[in-house]
Amino acid sequence: MITPALTKNQTLVFETLSGSQGPLSAYNILDKLRDHGFRAPLQVYRALEKLVEFGLVHRLESLNAFVACAHTQTDCCSSHHGTVAFAICNSCGQVSEFHDHEIDHRLQSWVNGQKFKAEKTTIEIRGLCEACAA
Repeated sequence: MITPALTKNQTLVFETLSGSQGPLSAYNILDKLRDHGFRAPLQVYRALEKLVEFGLVHRLESLNAFVACAHTQTDCCSSHHGTVAFAICNSCGQVSEFHDHEIDHRLQSWVNGQKFKAEKTTIEIRGLCEACAA
């Protein structure tokens, strides 16, 4: 995958997410980057929008938060991420990103059969991770 040239703000937001132990909201990111000149949520949202577009960051819909992508596009069977799936622990907040080619292909078959023009597919599984379930 060719990594696009990132602006200073995009780089700071991406590094913040990459170094985080869990998902962060835009306001969490803003708080962490105030010492780097970030003053307004719009600065964070603009950077996040581009990072999501580049496939470097994912938005967790149910948490209204963001995580750095755990896999590169070259790990997938095509030139796009396909279906992005997350297992989110309700107890400790751990997020595990995974990609299942079989699920991706089945969903794509349904989309094709329905002549539906899909723009994005995200699966979020909520529950308890192995450590919290023990």
